[in-house]
Amino acid sequence: MSNTIINEVIPIYTDTDGRMRIAGTRVLLDLIVEAYRRGETPEHIVQMYTMLTLDQVYLAIGYYLRHRESVNAYIRQMDDEAKALRHEWETKYPPKVIRAELLARLESG
Repeated sequence: MSNTIINEVIPIYTDTDGRMRIAGTRVLLDLIVEAYRRGETPEHIVQMYTMLTLDQVYLAIGYYLRHRESVNAYIRQMDDEAKALRHEWETKYPPKVIRAELLARLESG
């Protein structure tokens, strides 16, 4: 057996919006990581996202495990951006009915 180093291509790319996705798909790395954190197996993740292959999922999880700190920071940043966008949208277009009102209607009906 030789001491040849094998380099794997990690199937992750960053799109024009700065989102990390699995190569050849539009599946976000965030979704794979969140499923993994919930305890989903790679086999089940492939069933959830049928356009993924098992090797893509294993490589994505491996990337996450090797770069946990930076991937977690990336996910926090994406979550913060989503919250800011939601706040901006709800400020511009406030809901016509609030949750409390819907609950009151449900209880009275």
